[in-house]
Amino acid sequence: MTIQEIMERAGVKETNLTIAYIKDAFHLIQSQGYDNLATWKTNIVDDQREYALPANLINLKSISVLDTTDNKYKKIKRLIEEPIVTEDTDPE
Repeated sequence: MTIQEIMERAGVKETNLTIAYIKDAFHLIQSQGYDNLATWKTNIVDDQREYALPANLINLKSISVLDTTDNKYKKIKRLIEEPIVTEDTDPE
């Protein structure tokens, strides 16, 4: 598809504006791509809240935990803030 065809379909009359839109679209597509996607697994340990991540980690896409009842990985939602942890020492 040529720039002229894009201009006609979008109803834009300015060539430079159309080229700028196309360049912005390419940059957006490139920035959202995953070139080097890897998977890292570790075992969950009782009473351990924090785990060391690989040193070469740049972006974390998702976290999943193996549910042993149905042998499927379940995604964990991301937390924006630290979770509030309280300990109830009085059972009543």
